[in-house]
Amino acid sequence: MTDAAGFSERVEQVSISGIREVFEAAGEDAINLGLGQPDFPTPDHARQAAIDAIESGKADAYTSNKGIESLREAIAAKHERDNGLDIDPGNVIATAGGSEALHIALEAHVDAGEEVIFPDPGFVSYDALTHLAGGEPEPVALREDLTLSPAAVEDAITDNTAAFIVNSPANPTGAVQSPEDMREFARIADEHDLLCISDEVYEQQVFEGEHRSPMEFAESDNVVLVNACSKAYSMTGWRLGWIAASDERIERMLRVHQYGQACASAPAQYAAEAALTGPQDPVDEMREAFRERRDILLAGLEEMGLECPRPEGAFYAMPKVPEGWVEEVIDRGVVVVPGEAFGSAGEGYARISYATDIETIEEALEIMAAATEAVR
Repeated sequence: MTDAAGFSERVEQVSISGIREVFEAAGEDAINLGLGQPDFPTPDHARQAAIDAIESGKADAYTSNKGIESLREAIAAKHERDNGLDIDPGNVIATAGGSEALHIALEAHVDAGEEVIFPDPGFVSYDALTHLAGGEPEPVALREDLTLSPAAVEDAITDNTAAFIVNSPANPTGAVQSPEDMREFARIADEHDLLCISDEVYEQQVFEGEHRSPMEFAESDNVVLVNACSKAYSMTGWRLGWIAASDERIERMLRVHQYGQACASAPAQYAAEAALTGPQDPVDEMREAFRERRDILLAGLEEMGLECPRPEGAFYAMPKVPEGWVEEVIDRGVVVVPGEAFGSAGEGYARISYATDIETIEEALEIMAAATEAVR
C-alpha cells in the first residue's frame, strides 16, 4: 500500500543515515573522526590490474553475473587460506560492495512481516535493508563489552524470525566476537533452522583475539558469509564485495543480483583479484597502523575520564559520553557520530573513527578533552 504521494511504505520507513546529518552539520575545516574508511591508498598492484584490464579491453563487457571465474577462485582461495573454509567458487557472487551482498541476502530470504534480528548498536544498513526487504527489524542490545550475546539472540527468536545478523569485528563498536560465540551462533542457525548472515567485512582488522566465522562451525547451510575488499585493501570506492553460501542459496540471491545489478564493475573485479592474490603486506601495515592509533585514542579517552570498552578490531571506538558531549565536540570542530545513529541502545555513546593519522587524532583529543570539561 502506498501513501497519497505514491511512495512505498517500505521506503517511507527508511531515512537518510544519521551519519550524513552529522557531516552536514560540521564546518568545512572540521576534523573528521566520523568516516568509516581507511586513509591509505589502494595497493599499487590492485590499481595496476584495473588499468591493465581497461587498456586491454577486458573490462569493456559484462562479466558473468556471479563475477569473473578467476576472481571467485581467488575469493575461495582466500577463505581456505585465512579461514580454513572449503568454498566452491561457483557458490560465490561478486557484488557492488558488502552493502549489496547484505541487500541480496535479505531480499532472497525475508518475506513481508518476517523478523530480522541484529545488534543494537549496529551497522546502520541492517535496519534499513530489513525494511526495504519488507521485514520487521528486531534489534538486540549488546553486552557491556559491546559484543552480541548468543543467548540474547536466541531469546529474541520467535516463530516469525527469518534471519539474524552477526558482525565481527563490528561497526560501530570495534568489538570482536569470541570463537565460542561464533560456535553458538552456528548452533542457533542449525537448531532453529534460521539464516545467519555473517558480516565479516572488517575481518583483517583484528588486534587481539582472532577472527572466526560461524560458517566454520555450522552443520547446515544456514550461514551465509559477507565480505569485501573495501576495508581490508582500502578499496571503499571500488565497490567490490562478495557473498558465499550454499548452491541453493546462491541461486536465489543471484536472481536478485541479476536484475538489480547484472554484475559487479568489471575493472573493480580485476583489481580485487589482484588484491586477494598479490602481496598482503599492505593489509598487515594498515592493521599495525590502526592498532597504534587505537592505543593513542584509548589512552586519551581514559585521561579525560571517559569509559570505553576496548575495541579489539575494526577502526572504531565507542566510549560512553556525558549528555551534550557529541554536540559540544562537533561545535568545537571535531566530527564524531552519536551512538543513537546506530540504534536506540547506542544512546549515551559516541562512535569515533581512528582511520586518520596520529597527528590528527592527537589534535582531536585535545579538543575532546576541552569539550568533556565543558559539559561536566
